[in-house]
Amino acid sequence: MEPPPPHILIFPYPAQGHMLAHLDLAHQLSLRGLALTVLVTPKNLPLLAPLLSAHPSIQTLVLPFPPHPKLPPGAENVRDIGNAGNVHVVSALSGLRLPIAQWFASHPNPPVAIFSDFFLGWTQDLAAELGIPRIAFFSVAAFLALVIDFCFRNGESVRSAGAGAVELSDLPGAPSFREEHLPSIFRLYKEADPDWEIVKRGMFGNMASWGCVFNTLDHSEGQYLEHLRRKMGHDRVYSVGPLNLIGLNDVLGQADPGAGAGPGSDVLGWLDGCPDGSVLYVCFGSQKLMAREQMEALASGLKRSGARFVWVVKAATAQQAEEGYGAVPDGYEARVAGRGRVVTGWVPQVPILRHRAVGGFLSHCGWNSVQEAMVAGKMVLAWPMEADQFVNARLLVEDMGVAVRACEGAHTVPDPDELSRAIAASMREDLPEQARVQELRRKAMEAVEPGGGSSWRGLEEFVKELGRLQKQRM
Repeated sequence: MEPPPPHILIFPYPAQGHMLAHLDLAHQLSLRGLALTVLVTPKNLPLLAPLLSAHPSIQTLVLPFPPHPKLPPGAENVRDIGNAGNVHVVSALSGLRLPIAQWFASHPNPPVAIFSDFFLGWTQDLAAELGIPRIAFFSVAAFLALVIDFCFRNGESVRSAGAGAVELSDLPGAPSFREEHLPSIFRLYKEADPDWEIVKRGMFGNMASWGCVFNTLDHSEGQYLEHLRRKMGHDRVYSVGPLNLIGLNDVLGQADPGAGAGPGSDVLGWLDGCPDGSVLYVCFGSQKLMAREQMEALASGLKRSGARFVWVVKAATAQQAEEGYGAVPDGYEARVAGRGRVVTGWVPQVPILRHRAVGGFLSHCGWNSVQEAMVAGKMVLAWPMEADQFVNARLLVEDMGVAVRACEGAHTVPDPDELSRAIAASMREDLPEQARVQELRRKAMEAVEPGGGSSWRGLEEFVKELGRLQKQRM
């Protein structure tokens, strides 16, 4: 008799970039016949709607979000509180350890493995307690995973570097970073703080996991993936990206749950009237608010560049405006009418990036945005600000050669003339970066090709390993 399919508990982290990639992968695992249960808290359940609609066989485990003294009541997703709240969300979710264990104990066919986000590294201890493997899902670059691990393992020497460069001597090529450009999850760490200690132990737990799955591409990160295999002492390190090429992107890319049509819905129509490759798309993610001086400098730089542009702006509340957060200068839209569009709120980013009129992307270099630009074959003008963005920018600019730096720093106010020159230069078709990003796009398409692509093979090997776990249980 054929053994039943492996049952896996999938535990995504409730932040947009993490969650959507994890659900894209769940879509692929379900297509391959795995039995899946997805763990979410009540307010994150609507985010599963496209996945559950495509795969009615997928089960859900909905557990109450544990309260935390530093989180506002009702907050269950990072978008409710901003990136600074990640540490408290991780800590709060660790309170689900007992309810999950109780669910396992009462289940007639409990999962053979826990497949959880890398921010939920505390599930490594839970899996050990349950006597099953835990797999870490990284919605980010393999390079970032190595940088974070190096920093936490060498915390004292990294912090003592001060104003000098921190050399990550164990990593391929011994890359170096200024201390303020290291990942926020390490830079903000407070020793002996209970919440932060959960985060730190979780990062070590990732490196002790049974396996790791990365939303990345072997072509661009092969040396880092191989280094991880050597470091972990096994080959269960899989690259399966870019997941937006094989996931629920056609559903999720068109709408943001709860966003409605929104003010960005007519941008594609405006782009239809623009020449090929003539428009710069400007967006810094759903969380970032810029200071008034930054907004004015960016507005001036875009105007002086002469380029067409679509600029997506996160609106500040009245209180944030009082605190110095900026808005688009008065009368600006009239001054750039015809060649510039300013949109407040949500826009359909994937279709915009894939539009023939868009020739470049001024971005904060969040990993999802990086992947979407790669798949669209659009060169990035990098303005990293926080989190993993400096690490991603280095990978894009120095390792892969598919981006140029426009500015850096969360509080930096760029010189409008320098910024305008960088924008104008980036829109030229004869740039070597433009040719390299087209090659990278081809490699990304090849990677997910059924039968022979490196990411397709990685996914198949991962599923086979899960099948072996099922046989071992029987």
